Amino acid sequence: MRFKYVIAAALPAIAMLGAIGGLALTVHNRNNTIAALRRSMIEQDMDPDRINVEPIHYDPVPVDHFYERAGHKILLSDNQFGQIWLPVLGDVPLSEHPLEKLKQLPNGRMISLDDAGNLNAMTGIDISAHNTVSDWAAVKADGVDFVMLRVGYRGYGVGTGKMYKDDRFKQYYREAKDAGLLVGAYFFSQAITEEEAVEEAILTAEMLEGCELDFPVAYDWEMIFHDKDGARTDNVPVDTLTDCVLAFCQNVESFGYQTMVYQNKRTALFKYDLPRMKDIPFWLAEYGDGPTYVYNYDMWQYSCGGTVAGIDGNVDMNLCFRDYSKEGAPAVSLPAPDLSGVTDAVLESEPDMPEDAAPEDDTEMQDDTEQQNEQEPEAEG
Repeated sequence: MRFKYVIAAALPAIAMLGAIGGLALTVHNRNNTIAALRRSMIEQDMDPDRINVEPIHYDPVPVDHFYERAGHKILLSDNQFGQIWLPVLGDVPLSEHPLEKLKQLPNGRMISLDDAGNLNAMTGIDISAHNTVSDWAAVKADGVDFVMLRVGYRGYGVGTGKMYKDDRFKQYYREAKDAGLLVGAYFFSQAITEEEAVEEAILTAEMLEGCELDFPVAYDWEMIFHDKDGARTDNVPVDTLTDCVLAFCQNVESFGYQTMVYQNKRTALFKYDLPRMKDIPFWLAEYGDGPTYVYNYDMWQYSCGGTVAGIDGNVDMNLCFRDYSKEGAPAVSLPAPDLSGVTDAVLESEPDMPEDAAPEDDTEMQDDTEQQNEQEPEAEG
């Protein structure tokens, strides 16, 4: 009886050994077959008596890598997938600003030149109540042509989203105008619906009442990554975000102002339906030695660490390639500068950083004061 149990228990093991042996034999036979086929192909290729059989040769096919800046692929870096790519959209205008035309001044500021060596960009700054300006005349004298002033913002904490006015806008507008600076404006948005974007447009128009702007009103919608509790704009759909952009811009335009969209490269590529927005001027935020954004832009924010006389601390620095103070916003053309001591900008741009790393090229998202103001609205008046 016990002998039967032993045999019964051994049967599965014997069957498994048989299966393994059969598998090994199959693999062995398959390898032998492949080896035999290879020998046969070699022998046929070398046999001078072969009739009507042409040897097969492999000719490598040239690979078109499409890695040019204005080519067919946009290459980015991702913390999960490594290098990733996006197709270049055929109906969105490509950049008109060659990187080789950029120069860096000894003070770290950037300038851009046209083919004749003339300046084709104006120098500007963007500021809010977080910046302390003590002398606007000194700002103007330090080579600044224009300033973008924040009119207001919406808080970004989860479950919040109240709007606030920038309590220094009116003061800074008057003082900048008196100093002879060209003035534009922007609203820091955290809208998650089209209706909220319209609310932001109305608040912007109220703040601008009685103001005569020279430059556009920019819609500055940003994703927030540094708030550990999350942001209300997390997971906003692409179509919804694009609807917000169009709703804000079209409503602000109905009050008689020019509009513009401010955004960093990765958010623009990942979250905007760019073909729907291609007629709206674009203000690119991309820090580094030269913009790698493939599509066209009219303004470039290249640093948040600039220094300007009359302003305490660091300030955002910009170049604008169109003079919005003139009819039709023509391309900027200013006399050739003195380039003694000026060096070519280093155009090896830093690789893209993952979205969950340190901020790549955003400005407001680096400032925790927005969160503080959301919790203490009296700080904004």
